[in-house]
Amino acid sequence: MEEINEFIKNSNEVGKKIFAFIEELFPICRSITGNGVRETMGMIKNHIPLELHEVKSGTKVFDWTIPKEWNIKDAYIKNSKGERVVDFKENNLHVMNYSVPVHKSMTLEELKPYLHTIKDHKDRIPYLTSYYSENWGFCMSENKFEELIEDKYEVVIDSSLEDGSLTYGEYYIKGELEDEILFSTYTCHPSMCNDNLSGVALITFIAEALSKIKTRYSYRFLFAPETIGSITWLSRNEDKLKNIKMGLVATCVGDGGMKNYKRTKFHDAQIDRIVEKVLMHCNDKYFIADFFPWGSDERQFASPGINLPVGSLMRSCYGFNGYHTSADNLSYMSIEGLSDSYKTYLEVIYTIENNKTYLNLNPKCEPQLGKRGVYRMIGGGSDYPFDEFAMFWVLNMSDGKHSLLDIAYKSNMDFKRIKYAADTLYKVGLLKMV
Repeated sequence: MEEINEFIKNSNEVGKKIFAFIEELFPICRSITGNGVRETMGMIKNHIPLELHEVKSGTKVFDWTIPKEWNIKDAYIKNSKGERVVDFKENNLHVMNYSVPVHKSMTLEELKPYLHTIKDHKDRIPYLTSYYSENWGFCMSENKFEELIEDKYEVVIDSSLEDGSLTYGEYYIKGELEDEILFSTYTCHPSMCNDNLSGVALITFIAEALSKIKTRYSYRFLFAPETIGSITWLSRNEDKLKNIKMGLVATCVGDGGMKNYKRTKFHDAQIDRIVEKVLMHCNDKYFIADFFPWGSDERQFASPGINLPVGSLMRSCYGFNGYHTSADNLSYMSIEGLSDSYKTYLEVIYTIENNKTYLNLNPKCEPQLGKRGVYRMIGGGSDYPFDEFAMFWVLNMSDGKHSLLDIAYKSNMDFKRIKYAADTLYKVGLLKMV
């Protein structure tokens, strides 16, 4: 699996491509259903052979029901001079997501209950939704709201709310094992970058990279609207859950903040130990949080009837400054942050793929390394030359019960350091895989 290291070395260039993809996706108005989601999926399909699924409105998915499909063409508020004082075409956050069609003439006082602002951040447009109750509204900056005068306003939302379907996409890479690793991200948010075009773009490029190599594990990449999408996928794929051994939800991975990991509800699941080991040796600041039952789709995967070990590896956690507002735009993105997220996810995958368990074939005292030429062997190139201490750890703990990850934790060494030592010992016949 050394091909993964080649992808890691190229992470800076890939970070630029991820940012460019976010730029392409940014103008699209997405929601939990509708043509904006399909357009987004079509752009993902330019990178990976995504399989699309349509689930009809009214379909029961566990305790939920697929809602009507929402689409929007235009929306605005015009003053008596015919000027658009609020314009959906300038920023699709200006309309409350899932607003029903409206065409009215209203005074400012009549209009005010339908106008939403953020008083503490007067230059930001809030992101609001009304998925499951028929309503309508406009969102605008407090600064623009304060400029409104008494007037007669034409209010138009050219939208539709009709029976249709919910769209989700998945891409499956068959590995040597039936055991699966799940990567999930959500596609429902309109023009906001960290939450969550960053997750969509990152997982697209992770999937594209893995599609080019042979993997030990099988990988499933899920692109679906948040909450209702993961619930829908789970309700339709219960027979596949037994193969999923671990997973991550990708969100908020594109800014310049430090890395944050939200553990699975099991606290010490294998994915928790793998991510935390990668972060320990990342030479950067990071924060690890225990599981809590809100946030993103990890809470659906953790529900008691599902119980999948799925964590969430982020940068600035949801709730960051600008979260769910127009401040979460392209200028909030960091190419360096995107590159580092790509690298970190690949480091996690590298550890998953290479976390094997060995048996020491010369277990009675230390073997003589010199007569096997080990002292002259190179374990892992310039990064990991001959490493006596790592080899002693591997030899001592390779009893068929301790994995390389176990040994990396016990020795407090980088997983790659332990892995390269094991490779060297395996080559000279001192280890066998179990």
